[in-house]
Amino acid sequence: MRSVQAALAKAGLGGKVKVTVALNADVYQSPSGKPSDGDFRDDIHCVMLDIVRFLDSSGAPFVANVYPFISLYTDPYFPLDYAFFQGSSSPVVDGAITYENTFDTNYDTLVAALRRNGFPDLPIVVGEVGWPTDGSANANPEYARRFNQGLLDHIASGKGTPLRPGVPVDAYLFSLVDEDQKSIQPGNFERHWGVFYYDGQPKYPLSLRGDCGGGTTLVPAKGVAYLKQRWCVFKPDAELAEQKVGDSVSYACGQADCTSLGYKTSCGGLDTRGNVSYAFNSYYQSNDQDDQACNFDGLATTTTVDQDVPVHR
Repeated sequence: MRSVQAALAKAGLGGKVKVTVALNADVYQSPSGKPSDGDFRDDIHCVMLDIVRFLDSSGAPFVANVYPFISLYTDPYFPLDYAFFQGSSSPVVDGAITYENTFDTNYDTLVAALRRNGFPDLPIVVGEVGWPTDGSANANPEYARRFNQGLLDHIASGKGTPLRPGVPVDAYLFSLVDEDQKSIQPGNFERHWGVFYYDGQPKYPLSLRGDCGGGTTLVPAKGVAYLKQRWCVFKPDAELAEQKVGDSVSYACGQADCTSLGYKTSCGGLDTRGNVSYAFNSYYQSNDQDDQACNFDGLATTTTVDQDVPVHR
């Protein structure tokens, strides 16, 4: 960071371009769960202060990635309504302040950490925040709409957070479209953060200006070219018990995307044969409907009859 900032200064851009680094929200924490007790983690405290000093001296913001969904995903006892912005049955009371959503709690934990270490006015930018629509029990379009619209309304209000009242929140919504080749190591939901589907169709109504925006919701992309209405499915007379079925499904899902299969996901209600067809078709569509991509040792066949399996857009 110092080297890049020095290079910018040498190029005469040091006053216009600032160097920062996006940090996950786990670099700070509160032992009590109350934002006012926030501080940087003990094991990285020194390096965090080095970073913060650099940001302060150069006039750059602290960039944090905040994901209330991850809190819900990793903790089965996390109160669902606390993830959103419409009040909570399990608020966090911190002295005279009552926190009713985890976003403000998380944000103010960082504010308190900066204050505690002598940087009360360092600007904060939320580098990533959003909600996925598939790949997990709580990842669906309705929850994503509820969270993202609540967040955008919160930002549009300009009221800030309890520890920085009146300071508008600066945030980047994650993300524009789904990423079907993204790593799923954190979870299958990682490929489904987009507010648009692959073909530029909005997943749900969303006003980027907040609900006061007067109906200025997302609009779909125009002039999209689609593949033919053709699918690759498991042959009706093929036997599920064959070893090569499992091997073929593993191969297809390893090369394409099967993250919409699973407990309480969008295609979680398919039967076993439907799961196989889903896997085969996902691979087939990701290969632009190449005939050779619908073979699987003779287990698959193409059809023009809608089988309720995904169409790659």
